[in-house]
Amino acid sequence: MFWRLIDSDLSPPGRSVACDEAMLMARHHRLIPNTLHLYRREGPTVSLGYFENAEEVLDMEAVRRHGVQLVRRASGGSAIYTDQGQIIYAVIVDREMVPESPNETFELICQGVVKALDCLGLKAEFKPVNDVMVNKRKISGSAQLRKWDVVLQHGTLMVDTDFEIMFDVLKMRKKGRSKDNVTSLAREMGATPGMDAVKKALVAGFASTFDASIEKGVLTHFEERKIEELIETKYGREDYTLKAKPAPLISGQ
Repeated sequence: MFWRLIDSDLSPPGRSVACDEAMLMARHHRLIPNTLHLYRREGPTVSLGYFENAEEVLDMEAVRRHGVQLVRRASGGSAIYTDQGQIIYAVIVDREMVPESPNETFELICQGVVKALDCLGLKAEFKPVNDVMVNKRKISGSAQLRKWDVVLQHGTLMVDTDFEIMFDVLKMRKKGRSKDNVTSLAREMGATPGMDAVKKALVAGFASTFDASIEKGVLTHFEERKIEELIETKYGREDYTLKAKPAPLISGQ
């Protein structure tokens, strides 16, 4: 089975989420194969879940102080902090290739991350609903969108994340969370691995999980056009980013 790899590397927040959604549309219209999208944020960013109110989950003063950008993704779930020290993956795949249950789909797709970490010499395990753990600490979380006949699951892998900013910006302490509950590849390996090596491991992990051949490709003209439209109408607009969405336009978590 052939999959396409798109490696956007450092990407503006609005463009990265627009790219994920454009890929979902393109796969629905059968313009592209199943796709693995890898990218990093060009600067510190908080990705808000589709239904979240920014002021309820973020310390807005800390957001301004650290120059953190905000973006609202199409999937649900909780706000996550991302920066150049994380690789974000997006799997865009036909619904018929994954379980009907969103929770079982989380487990299947997260096996790609578990196998990637094994390639890097770390023993990891999936923790329901949507996390991957190393030494009982979270190293990866994910969110999922089911629309039409396609599933989009995106998640982070913390390579060398700035946890100080993360916990300053997110109101996580109120939920009883601390820096002791999260980890990164740099912490676990004792050194920061190269991003290319981590990407290679992720490609291998997802290829093994789905018995696929994943080869680097390029965006189609359809995707490029949709990305620009989505940035203009949604992801580049502050009013869209800051206002929580009241109606459930999507399914999944």
